[in-house]
Amino acid sequence: MRMEFLSLEPFVPSGSNFESSKQLFLDLGFHINWQVEGYAGLQRDQCRFVLQQFDNPGFAGNFMLSVKVTDINRFREDMITKELPKKYGIRMGEITIQPYGKEVNMIDMAGVCWHFVEQ
Repeated sequence: MRMEFLSLEPFVPSGSNFESSKQLFLDLGFHINWQVEGYAGLQRDQCRFVLQQFDNPGFAGNFMLSVKVTDINRFREDMITKELPKKYGIRMGEITIQPYGKEVNMIDMAGVCWHFVEQ
């Protein structure tokens, strides 16, 4: 029997406010699968990651993730409708066309750059 790799679940730094960072992802439609002090396993559909209570701006500012979505227009529209950039002080870009697909970038409160890409 062949051994398979099943998933990749990065540990993402929360920045200085773990609870607020966790709430941002809940507002993005993620739910908490499990939680222990300083860590929360988050999931939306098949996308999973571990939010870690960790504040290191140098690290976070150089950490990037690519998240595949089915409808980039709807994703961006939801963020605007929910006023997430204003509510959390995050940055969100316009939709751009990249060689790998349509993309919207979001810089979260820790400084992590999330690349949401339509597939």
